[in-house]
Amino acid sequence: MSTICIIDDDDQLRKSFDKLLTEEGYQIISAASGEAGLEQIRQSVPDLVILDMRLPGMNGLETYKAIRLLEPKLPTIIMTAFGTTETAIETTKLGAYDYILKPFDIPEMLSVIAKALEAGRFMRSPVAMNARPDQTTTEAIIGHSDAMQQVYKAIGRVAATDATVLIRGESGTGKELVARAVYQHSPRAERPFLIINCVAIPETLLESELFGYERGAFTGATHRRVGKLEQANGGTVFLDEIGDMPMTLQAKILRLLQERSVERLGGRQTIPVDVRIIAATNRDLEGAIAAGRFREDLYYRLKVVTITLPPLRHRTDDTSLLTEYFVARHAAEIGIAPPAVDAGAKAMLAAHDWPGNVRELSNTLHKAVIFSRGAPIGTDDLAQAIGGESAGSPIVGQNREEMIRQLLRRELTAGGSDHLFDQCMDRIAGILVGEALQLTGGNRSQAAKLLGLSRPTLHSKIEKYGLKIETAVSH
Repeated sequence: MSTICIIDDDDQLRKSFDKLLTEEGYQIISAASGEAGLEQIRQSVPDLVILDMRLPGMNGLETYKAIRLLEPKLPTIIMTAFGTTETAIETTKLGAYDYILKPFDIPEMLSVIAKALEAGRFMRSPVAMNARPDQTTTEAIIGHSDAMQQVYKAIGRVAATDATVLIRGESGTGKELVARAVYQHSPRAERPFLIINCVAIPETLLESELFGYERGAFTGATHRRVGKLEQANGGTVFLDEIGDMPMTLQAKILRLLQERSVERLGGRQTIPVDVRIIAATNRDLEGAIAAGRFREDLYYRLKVVTITLPPLRHRTDDTSLLTEYFVARHAAEIGIAPPAVDAGAKAMLAAHDWPGNVRELSNTLHKAVIFSRGAPIGTDDLAQAIGGESAGSPIVGQNREEMIRQLLRRELTAGGSDHLFDQCMDRIAGILVGEALQLTGGNRSQAAKLLGLSRPTLHSKIEKYGLKIETAVSH
């Protein structure tokens, strides 16, 4: 359970936060002044601080600077009114995760909180390299194969430098873990580490997210906002799925790498920025260059050092180690002893192709641990986790696909509509999210892991599809 510290002199606001965030599953501590908040943090470091700018005694900026001295990697969200926006911007330049204007929108605040907690976890949770399978207290890159030994060597060689790194590999091979390992072993490890997914953020928002904007830059730009690149000054920015970045933004990233500076949207001032860029992609960049979808000059700027992650099917010797690790880790999350994996299940795991790579293996074993309820994991548990059928049902993947085909065929033969595609996709996605919530007893963190989503993304989908958690978990 994540702990959030609220520092605000408004008693009613603190009570409202306590009620709202406790219902969301967070543990809350609070303080009415900067001095009291710092004492709370000294006694027990929380996972996130939400700090008001206007405080009696030490103001918000002074309090934030003191927090930075105590815990440099502790994410902080600033609450501010229009009159203190410039001060909030100053804290953001110093490394605060984000700032929210009062009065704030509750769903927006919850989304920012979830993202800030995730960013804090990325910075503070160590990633072990070449770890033993029983090291479940930390996230780990697992594998003893020759291909993985080359990956460990590359991380060790590049981490101590400031070189730009391009991480390549199929989806689910662990590119984010490698990026975090490079960051955590680098001289910038005490500075910010921010992840930007170039696919998850709409193109219209991605530019302002990266570079920030000036007041009046576009409709709705009522105040200046610092971009993530400027915010991470002195630290590291991980550009995930950079192969899908729009061409217009590729030019700006190239300028950043060449000139070490950015310009906010609507601004003319060139702002020096000292950030290390780590990028990742599962795309064929060479093919994208030939097709005119990716800049060749940016490609060469990014690949100063390239780390290529092998797909799981090319390192099958590591499957047993990964299985042991994920079974132990997921069992610990649920609070049970790690179940054994019988010989038939081990053979089934070794024979599977794992198109989703390590991520798919992890999700499958997570479901298998839940299905087995502590008993040894057998082939039936695995078959249900992989395809929702018993082991006695042949061609699990084809059966599942045919069920979906029949559902969609009924919709198509019913006459269709102008928005049939979106309606069908939403219906299937809503069912999938609802089933994940039901399977995990309404635990959003576990449901997000089952679905391969971040908690903020899951939260947005719960809202989009109007899912009621108490209904979804009823039996």
